[in-house]
Amino acid sequence: MFTNSELQNALDHFKQLLEQQDQRISDIQAQSEWVNYQSKEQIIIGVCYGDGIGEFILKNALSIINEVLKEPLASGKVKLKIIEGLTIENRVKERQAIPDAVLAEIKSCDVLLKGPTTTPQKGGKWPNIESANVKMRRELDLFANIRPVKVPEKKIDWMFFRENTEGEYALGSQGLNFDEFALDFKVISKTGTERICRAGFDYAKKMGKKRVTIVTKSNILKATDGLFSQVAFEVAKNYPGITCDEYYIDIMTANLIDERQGPSFEVFILPNLYGDILTDEAAQIQGGVGTAGSANIGKRYAMFEAIHGSAPRLIEEGLGAYANPASIIKASVLLLQHIGYLAEAKKIEQALDICTEYEKKYQVKRHGATGDQFTEYLLSWIVRDDLEMQWKGYQ
Repeated sequence: MFTNSELQNALDHFKQLLEQQDQRISDIQAQSEWVNYQSKEQIIIGVCYGDGIGEFILKNALSIINEVLKEPLASGKVKLKIIEGLTIENRVKERQAIPDAVLAEIKSCDVLLKGPTTTPQKGGKWPNIESANVKMRRELDLFANIRPVKVPEKKIDWMFFRENTEGEYALGSQGLNFDEFALDFKVISKTGTERICRAGFDYAKKMGKKRVTIVTKSNILKATDGLFSQVAFEVAKNYPGITCDEYYIDIMTANLIDERQGPSFEVFILPNLYGDILTDEAAQIQGGVGTAGSANIGKRYAMFEAIHGSAPRLIEEGLGAYANPASIIKASVLLLQHIGYLAEAKKIEQALDICTEYEKKYQVKRHGATGDQFTEYLLSWIVRDDLEMQWKGYQ
């Protein structure tokens, strides 16, 4: 049993959470329209190396970006801005998920290319501070986590729209601990669900997709996941010609590896935690988490990153040079598409297809090719005048 004082503290804590969520939803509802990057005099791309292998793979990605954006960088239309301080050491020193000075620098940019950041776990060597990613998604309101997965030989072409600011992660550091049990919180809102669903259905309509699949556990979590499901099907009514169905997260993990069912899926819309889990599985089907990039999109800001972690073991073993940059390079493709440099993004995408799916001359792995060697090889394809013709020859 807990004391009256413990009970009152818990009630006060819960009341504060309710008030915070009410304000958050009001802030969402008051948001302005999407930013038009092409109307801006200058687009500022912030770059945060993060932890572990971050600096290794980001430098590889920047080599690619500097090549394809050579002219806009020279003219000043695009500017790269290196932002220091988003390391686990500095975050622990400041006792903040993102130090205030670093966050201010990030907010001075339009989009961010970010390396992986370490999130302390209970019982680990670092004190308990919130995930930098969770903090950034909340501060910049990056509500849509978009992750593409393609496996041509298996006829797989999936696009995942993961809600990024709610679910378990939104309140993951706000739980309560008692002597005999612990309690965590999950939040799903109508406003938050509607906007991620509209983003997914708008994409499906734009790209000519015919099927959108909602993934929940609404048979068990009837209040939160039940609301997500309800809102999703309400939004679906505005998109005639697109089939909307729902699967539970447990069976969907099996369906992804079902060779008969897997290729039939096109667009997924998921709450935060399920999206995290399922996109890692999908990336593994594609070739591993090192092969997948992701976009975190809001109306004003956007952040692009690899979906894998900081790989501290590689650093501890002195093998950082063998970190695979393919994931962050794919994230760079998504960044370029987002700010309107479609032809440049297409060049990288085609060269990546050739280098990773067909030629496979350099495979980045321990004691195999280094990230630098792979990047040089990739650049040798990007600068070729016959790149598109060669790419078409492999299709």
